[in-house]
Amino acid sequence: MDLVEALNWRYATKKMNGNVVPEERLNYILEAARLAPSSSGLQPYQIFVISNKELLEKIKSIAYNQSQITDASHLLVFAAWDKYSLENIESVFNKTIEERGLPATAMDDYKNQLWNSYEPLGNEWQANHAARQAYISFGLAIAAAAEQKVDATPMEGFSAPALDELLELKEMGLKSAVILALGYRDEANDWLVNMKKVRTPVEKFITEIA
Repeated sequence: MDLVEALNWRYATKKMNGNVVPEERLNYILEAARLAPSSSGLQPYQIFVISNKELLEKIKSIAYNQSQITDASHLLVFAAWDKYSLENIESVFNKTIEERGLPATAMDDYKNQLWNSYEPLGNEWQANHAARQAYISFGLAIAAAAEQKVDATPMEGFSAPALDELLELKEMGLKSAVILALGYRDEANDWLVNMKKVRTPVEKFITEIA
């Protein structure tokens, strides 16, 4: 199944059946998310993979009681840095230098330019920028899940402050951005399963500028 075919197959699953996603398929989805591009290669986010049923029940209660959270095999929480810091940027760049066998000062000019651009913009801009990078990874996770014939429900309907507190993200310098339930559709009880996929027509969605 090619990617476009897989994306036509997928939909935002409304009811899952509780079946477990095999480890190799889960790992494929997570690896696609890990390999996602991000601005300056910083990857200013982490993914929390949650399968603990007690914890999922707590998350469900702060996410409008959406059943996919507890009926899913796994819930992915994409949590972005709450701000940028010179230390965080240096840590990423130092790892890149080490992995590529470059001189220790090889990225100093770019690092300083980046920090001098980000620092004056303030914590709110920085947190929003980091969250946008997490969404790129989130999108690739959805596509990878479709390739693996794993159903996925993207969710923004949750209390981010409550989830941050529950997972103690603030102490890690993180804020929850978006969550993704992974599992398998309950075809007998999902009202959306056989509905036609509707998207903006190509002629209205694409504008070519030659």
